[in-house]
Parts: sequence; C-alpha cells; structure tokens
Amino acid sequence: MADNENVITTRKAVMIGCGFVGSASAFALMQTGLFSEMVLIDADKKRAEGEAMDISHGVPFASPMKIYAGDYEDVGDATVIIITAGANQKPGESRLDLVHKNVEIFRSIIPKITAQGFEGILLVVSNPVDILTYTALKLSGYPANRVIGSGTVLDTARLKFEIGQHLGVDSRSVHAFIIGEHGDSELAAWSSATVAGLPIDDFCELRGHFNHAEATEQIFQNVKNSAYEIIERKMATYYGIAMAVKRICEAIVRDEESILPVSCYMNGENGISGVVLSMPAILGANGIEKLIPVSLNEEEGVKLKRSAETLKEILRDIR
Repeated sequence: MADNENVITTRKAVMIGCGFVGSASAFALMQTGLFSEMVLIDADKKRAEGEAMDISHGVPFASPMKIYAGDYEDVGDATVIIITAGANQKPGESRLDLVHKNVEIFRSIIPKITAQGFEGILLVVSNPVDILTYTALKLSGYPANRVIGSGTVLDTARLKFEIGQHLGVDSRSVHAFIIGEHGDSELAAWSSATVAGLPIDDFCELRGHFNHAEATEQIFQNVKNSAYEIIERKMATYYGIAMAVKRICEAIVRDEESILPVSCYMNGENGISGVVLSMPAILGANGIEKLIPVSLNEEEGVKLKRSAETLKEILRDIR
C-alpha cells in the first residue's frame, strides 16, 4: 500500500447517469462493500429514485449501505464520482459518432462538479471514453492523476476471456492488454502477452496451436467487434462494463496499486503526448500513480501512434 497521508478515507460514491450502464454499475458496486453511501444522479430524477429504491432492496443480502437519489450538492465529499451519462450508442454507430453530443453533455456536468469543491477521483465511463476523459480533464482543471477513464479495462477482459477460451485455461492466468483508443483503432499488445509467465506463442504451442498469426487476428477481431455484436442483439452493453467499473473502484478505494489499462493523459510515454488513451497504469487511492510504457514491437508501436492520432483529429474538431 502507498504510504500517503492524503489518501481519502470516506466511502461515498456518486453515479451520474442512471441508464443501463449507470444502474448496472451501481448494482455491482452495492454488492462489493466498498462504499457505505452511494448517490444516484440523473437528468430524470424519478429514474434515479426508482433505481435507488430497487438497488436498495438488495442491501439486506450484501453490506449496509445508504443508497439514494440526489443532486450535485451531494458530490463534494465523495471518494469517487462515476460519470456514465450521455447519449446511447445506436446499432451501426461507432463510439466516435457519439462525440459531439456527449461533449456538450459534459460541458453541463463538469462545472456542476467543480463548483462543489470535489477532491476525489473522477471516473469517466461515457463513450467515447478517451475523448470525454480529455474533456473532463480540461473542463475541470483537476490534475491528470485524478481524472480517469474506464478505457480498455473491459476490452482487456474480453481479450483475456477469448485467449482463455482458445487455450482452455483460466482467463485470470492470462496477462495481456488492449491499449490505445477504446474503439476501432485499439490494438492488442501481443508482443508483451504471456500465459503463466510464458510468451503467448510458446504457450499456444504447448496447447497444440501453431497458426499464431491467424489465431491472434481472429481473437482480436472477436474482441474488437464484441460490443457491436452485443448491441445488435440486445441494444446495449452494460454487465461487462459494470464489472470493469467495480474493478477500477476496488483498486482506488483499497489503494491496491493494481495495474489496469485505464484512459489516462499521455505525457511522452511510448512517444505520445497531449492526448488521453488507454495504457497500463498503477492505480491507487490517489488515482493514477504511474503509467507503464508497454514493450511493443515496431508494428504495434506504429499502430499505437496511429490510434493516438485518430483521437487527436477528433479533439481538433471539437476544440
């Protein structure tokens, strides 16, 4: 654990946005015992009240927790504010198509948070998460370590799941990352991927798989397209991201110093600056402690910089 006297000790979470993702995330957090208080805020106050009532009825099966619908006056003393508010992604619509609508929503939300003297961690989940994390960082004026996006935490979980299925091993034994944009230009860092300490190709051969290029490409495409396929079938994705939100909050509240691929401001790591995208970062009570520059081969390095440039082009449009 970090020896830091500035660690926040209160256990209050605020969920801004009570749609599918926000309500599923609140439900997941209710079961963790991480927080003693959770405030739900939504433009539709009755929706927030209904979700708070429904989730509260599960408290007798979990840990004591006060859950209620509130307003921005309730956010000042929170440990973590989680923003899931925004327009929904429609079938056939990329995450980046959402950018202009959701940036305007953030222009309304962020000043209401800063006005309350909030000093905790701001966790952005709304899509496109990298652009909106950058937006929240610039609008809030908070230090970069305190403004985090959920990034490719879910994409990385999907990658581990797919590799585990392919190799017939527990996905928790897989160590691999999806990095870059949470979206179409993301990439799998195959050159640094391992299973039980063995390079991924070596472990594949132990399990009788030798066509590495074809297999890794198929796995990556499954990961990249999974959100679109889920949206096509059920109109929205929310359980996976809810578990990702839970995992990020665990790392923060418990000061775990866990390494997770969250959306963070790049300041020269892997030759990239001035943009928010996902890289593995040490995450604890004060947010991002340090970014980890992943070891990449030449092709992966080019793809990562291309992903960063994709995001920079969008930022130039919205400025």
